[in-house]
Amino acid sequence: MAYYEIEGGAPLRGHIRASGAKNAITKELVASLLTSEECVFENVPRMGETQVTLDMLESLGSQYTWEDENTVRIQTPQLTATEVPLAFSGINRVPILLLGPMLHRAGEAAIPMLGGCNIGPRPVDFHIEALTRLGAEVQTEEARFVARASELHGTVIDLPFPSVGATENVLLSSSMAKGTTVIHNAAIEPEVIDLIVVLQKMGAIISVDVDRTIIIEGVDHLTGLRHRTLTDRIEVASFAIAAILTGGDVFISGAQQINMMTFLNKLRQAGGGFEVNHEGIRFYNTGKSLQPMALETDVHPGFMTDWQQPFLILMTQADGLSVLHETVYEKRFGYVNELKRMGAQVELYRQCLGGKTCRFVHRNFYHSAVIKGPTPLKAADITIPDLRAGFTYLIAACIADGVSKIDGIRYIKRGYAQIREKFEELGAQIREVDTAPETELEALPA
Repeated sequence: MAYYEIEGGAPLRGHIRASGAKNAITKELVASLLTSEECVFENVPRMGETQVTLDMLESLGSQYTWEDENTVRIQTPQLTATEVPLAFSGINRVPILLLGPMLHRAGEAAIPMLGGCNIGPRPVDFHIEALTRLGAEVQTEEARFVARASELHGTVIDLPFPSVGATENVLLSSSMAKGTTVIHNAAIEPEVIDLIVVLQKMGAIISVDVDRTIIIEGVDHLTGLRHRTLTDRIEVASFAIAAILTGGDVFISGAQQINMMTFLNKLRQAGGGFEVNHEGIRFYNTGKSLQPMALETDVHPGFMTDWQQPFLILMTQADGLSVLHETVYEKRFGYVNELKRMGAQVELYRQCLGGKTCRFVHRNFYHSAVIKGPTPLKAADITIPDLRAGFTYLIAACIADGVSKIDGIRYIKRGYAQIREKFEELGAQIREVDTAPETELEALPA
C-alpha cells in the first residue's frame, strides 16, 4: 500500500541511536505471561512486530501501556483466554512461544499456524518435541496447535541444531517446570542470553554451562521486573555498511561491541573503518578500496545469518571475487535476483563453497554465492521479499545511480523502528509514497 523512493548518491553522515532488538523484545514480552505481576521493559522498538506481539498478549488478558516512546508496562493478572485468535495466523513465529507460559497459567493453550519471512522452512518439530518431553500433549487441530498439561516437568532435551526459537521455547516452558531441565546443543545468541537475564530477574534459576549446555532449575513462582532490552545488532550492522558504502561517517549510539565482534572483525578485514567508545560505535569510509573475502554464516558466535545480506552488498563493491556460504537458512538468497537487475554480479551455487559443516550439502539448495566487484549499481523498481532483504535493498538504492522504487515496505516496518526517519536524519534522499489508506489489519506484517 506504500513504497519508498530513494535517490542514490548521498553520503550518510551524522548520528542515530540504535533501537532495541526485535529478536529479543518479542520473546521478553512473552515471558511477562509467566507472572501476574507488572513487568516494565525499556528500549522497546516501536515497530510492527512489537505491536503484533502486544496485540496477541492483550487477546489473552494482558494489559499494557506505553510509559513513554520506548517503555512498555505490561501485566497479566489472569489469563482471560486460552486460545490465540486465528487472526494472528501466519503473521510471525511468536505464537509457538506462548504455549509454555499459557500451560503454566491455564493448563491448556491453542495457537494458530505460524508465519514469518520466506527464507526457507523453519519447522516446529524441535518445539513440539521439546514441549512433549516436558510433559505437554500437543496436537494439530483445524489449522492450529492445541496443547494440554496438568503440569510440566524437567527433562533432558538434545536439540539436533542449536535453534534459537526452540531454545527460547524450552527456557520459557521449563523455568516453572517441576525439577531440572537440561538443554544440550542450545543456542547462545545474545538475544537468548538477554531472555535468560529477564527470566533470572523474575526469579528463575538458569545456568549457561560449557558446550552449549543450559541448565534450568524449575521454581514455583516468578515475579515482575524492570529490564532494558539490548540493542539491535542487525540494525547496527546494516547502517554500518550503508555508511561505508555511501562514503559516509555515522555514529550509532547504543551499539554494543561485545555483541558484534565477529561482524567488526570481518568489516575491518574488508577495509571498513570503525571506532568504539563507551557510548557506541562510529562507522566510516576509510577512502581505501574494499577487499574481497570468503565468508560463511553460522550460529553464534559465528557470523550471523542476518548480517549476510548487507555484507553481500559490501562485497559487490569490493575489488575482486568474494564467496559467501550460507549455512543457517537454505533460501536466504531469494533477494539476489533483484540486486542483479540493479547491476550486481552474483552467481548462486548449490555446492558448499566453504569449510564449515553445512546442513544443506547435497540437498539442491542455492546456498552459496560468488560475488564479483566492484560493480556500479543502477536504480530499479524492486519488491522486498523478506525483512532483512528489505534493508539490503535500501542500502543498494542509496549507492545506485538514479531513483529506485522500493515496494513491500511492510516488511521493513515490521522489523525496524523509524527506519525511514533514521535514513533521512543521516542525509539519505528517501521519501515514502502512500498509494491508498491502510486498514489496521492490512498494516500488519504478512
